[in-house]
Amino acid sequence: MVQALSNLLYVNPSTGNDSASGSQVTPLKTITKATQQATAGSSIRLMPGTYNAATGEVFPLVVPSNVTVVGDESQKGKGIQITGSGRYLSASFGGQNVTFKLESLSTLKGVTITTNESRGTGIWIESTNPTVVNCTFVNCQREGIFVTGTAKPIVTDCVFFQNAAAGISIVREAKGEYRNNVCQNTGYGIAVGDSAAPLLVGNRIFENRSGIVLSRAARPVLRNNIIERNTETGLVILETCVPDLGNPQEPGGNAIRDNGEVDLQNATNPQITIVSVGNQLNPTRLQGAIELLANEIPPISTNPPIVTPPVTPPKVNPPKVDPPFNPVDPEIIVEPPIDPIIGKPTIAPSDIQGHWAEPFIQSLVNKQFVSGFPDGTFKPETVLTRAQFAAVLAKTFDLPTKRQPSTFADVPSSFWGAAAIAKANSMGFIAGFPDGTFRPGQNLTRVQAIVALVNGLGLTGGALNVLSTYSDRTGIPSYAIESVSTATQRGIVVNYPNLKQLNPNRDMTRAEFAGVMYQALVAINRSLAIASNYIVKPDIGLIQFTDLDSHWAKDFVLSMAMQDYIRGYADGTFQPDVPITRSQFATIAARAINPPPRRTTQSFNDVPNTHWAKDSIDQIVSGGFLVGDASGKFYPDQKMTRLQLVQALVSGLSLSGGNTATLDKLTDRASIPADAQTIVATAIQNRIVVNYPDVNQFTPKREATRAEVVAMINQALSRSGRALAVNSSYILV
Repeated sequence: MVQALSNLLYVNPSTGNDSASGSQVTPLKTITKATQQATAGSSIRLMPGTYNAATGEVFPLVVPSNVTVVGDESQKGKGIQITGSGRYLSASFGGQNVTFKLESLSTLKGVTITTNESRGTGIWIESTNPTVVNCTFVNCQREGIFVTGTAKPIVTDCVFFQNAAAGISIVREAKGEYRNNVCQNTGYGIAVGDSAAPLLVGNRIFENRSGIVLSRAARPVLRNNIIERNTETGLVILETCVPDLGNPQEPGGNAIRDNGEVDLQNATNPQITIVSVGNQLNPTRLQGAIELLANEIPPISTNPPIVTPPVTPPKVNPPKVDPPFNPVDPEIIVEPPIDPIIGKPTIAPSDIQGHWAEPFIQSLVNKQFVSGFPDGTFKPETVLTRAQFAAVLAKTFDLPTKRQPSTFADVPSSFWGAAAIAKANSMGFIAGFPDGTFRPGQNLTRVQAIVALVNGLGLTGGALNVLSTYSDRTGIPSYAIESVSTATQRGIVVNYPNLKQLNPNRDMTRAEFAGVMYQALVAINRSLAIASNYIVKPDIGLIQFTDLDSHWAKDFVLSMAMQDYIRGYADGTFQPDVPITRSQFATIAARAINPPPRRTTQSFNDVPNTHWAKDSIDQIVSGGFLVGDASGKFYPDQKMTRLQLVQALVSGLSLSGGNTATLDKLTDRASIPADAQTIVATAIQNRIVVNYPDVNQFTPKREATRAEVVAMINQALSRSGRALAVNSSYILV
């Protein structure tokens, strides 16, 4: 059985045939047929053309869970026109005319959608969490996208033009994120009603009848939107709505201007005072009870600083002059002693025994990255300053400089932490305020620490939907959304006492800092994972496998699944113990590692253009992982041995330098061919080898299973922070 991940179906409305295989050479004709054939992990590629009832489409088109439909993202769907609608019975609103219905974890990219039925909707999203990217919605007879139920979609970089009622309507208990979209010349740009609480960020809404209309008890969060030149009102607030237009920790950054009648209208009943913090508003163009508050920091730009400092005065006692501090041995202490502390750190601080952060603190103390006070305590609940944070970063990391260090007006060369601040700044961890100050004595917030670590370490790849883990996610500053997503997915975030509460804008304690700092080291493979009930593990939603509950490789598989590097079978299983073929390995490695080409791709006489894994095989061969034989064959269905798996990873990742003495820990060293011993030693030294059930037995000739392939690829990716580090007793070290 071919795993669903491999499915790639092509559709061409002009030359396709629904009886064809769906390959690039023999495409299907309709999206309808492709979605019927697609299984979890499938990708459907649409060729330019018009897709409608005349070409055989049956509406509404339903994109199944874990299926991606892709047109032309670079042109936002120009040239890929989908026109039509069909009857859909909604649990929330009864019968509707709909072009697309998206199931959970489905994705739609790069298409143009038009409805031709009265009161037609382009996409209907009901109690699911799909993603819509780089699409165009034009001339929909009601709205481009309708979101209802408990839906939590991600809608980004789309264009909504000349839709009759609205660009986007969000109602019932729906949430989700709507970023960088354009709504022009529609009825309402965005309409939010009922108890919906979406996050609206960076959208441009102009030349509509009204820009954003809020009704009933909606609670949206608005950040950095431009709402201008709408015919009537820019932002209308009705009934009992209370939008979040900024707070002292995170200004709104919205520009609401030049609208026809009024820019911001508060028509709540009974009258509720709406608070606006840090938005661009003309006080003479407001209507209703609106309190305008300024902010210290200008609206967040598209290129925010690596760490945006807090906008409120530090919540500390009257400032004290920072005493001398030994930059060679920085300590995260709030009030350093008058004399510098020189020497070894405290091995066992007296006040951390039984503390929730004890394992993190003790590990960092043992590594001499942090230390305690002269009285033998660590004071885990004391808050951390920006200078102390920089001092620990400078001591812990020696990374290449990303920029010349800034000169801060309030950090003279004589300041105890000047060198550490300069180093942390040049490595890209932390920046200053727009006024040229660093404010070293100001307290550090939890979100600032997370953003600094993610940016400084260059970690990427967070999926925005992991933020649903947090009950207070709306408090995450706009500039920090992607970094917090990445940190969550990499296992860096530590929350005590409630895993669901991030408390992003709260001052960070020394204990909390020890937790995230240690987890950051785990993420880049500089420390071993330790057990803690307070490490946030993302809610992987529908990523569940029925045959992994007690399997040794469960954590490896889920780590890769959370990154969308792998998926299972349509029946909900992963089949971890099934041997893997060369073509299946190529498909998983191509998706997860995505190697650049290093050599010319070979043509294999046993891999025709119609082969299901042709593209993946080409990528893995050109990337240096696998080769064919002298006769021009690849042997795509041949099973891989564990030795061949390790050889492929070492070759493709360009690893070298293995010391064969490392193999002495293996009880079956003699079974490894002499010409492969250096390769296996290299893999072991790079923590790639995973042995089950005996960690000291390599069994090179045994067929590699799907679980073993996933585990070793995960280990390879965790070296660079591209996958979660897994704590497993089967990793050979």
